[in-house]
Amino acid sequence: MTTSLWRQHILPFTLLLGLLALAAVAGDAVLHRLDLVWVGRYLGIPGTLLIIVSLVYSLRKRKYISTGSPKSLLTFHEFTAWLGSLMVLIHGGIHFNAILPWLATIAMGVNVISGLVGKLLLDRSRRHVLAQREHYQLRGMALPEVEQAVFWDAVSLGAMTRWRKVHIPIFIVFSILACGHIISVFLFWGWV
Repeated sequence: MTTSLWRQHILPFTLLLGLLALAAVAGDAVLHRLDLVWVGRYLGIPGTLLIIVSLVYSLRKRKYISTGSPKSLLTFHEFTAWLGSLMVLIHGGIHFNAILPWLATIAMGVNVISGLVGKLLLDRSRRHVLAQREHYQLRGMALPEVEQAVFWDAVSLGAMTRWRKVHIPIFIVFSILACGHIISVFLFWGWV
């Protein structure tokens, strides 16, 4: 019996995203419980630095740098971006002090979601649909029947292939909002 695209690919994506949210809420709760809220205030700095460092993969992919294995840099990108995002989410916590940091956090969240779509769903989903087609063809189904059997999986795959058109522009929006937040912190805290 074949498994559905939802159960095999979309559910793990949802669970990983939920784990990020749960870890952020738990991290913020622990800091509040231990009266270490000030630590969360400064987690934005290493979190942002990790996100910036994760861009080494993008530089390699676009051939701005030539060192490093693309596969290992992709793994590095995924890990550092996820950990950096977690730190930034803990930094943001549940504090509603200003709109600019929240806009940056929302943009980062959308960017994380689109990155997870690329990592977890797109390639696996493409392989899943191809395997389903092959499975049905091996069972002797006619091509129209095969296409009907994988129709909804193919529709889901088609929608997911557009992830990069969201990922890069949202990263740019996130970067601009994050820079605005950082500049405002420097101005209002009197660091400049």
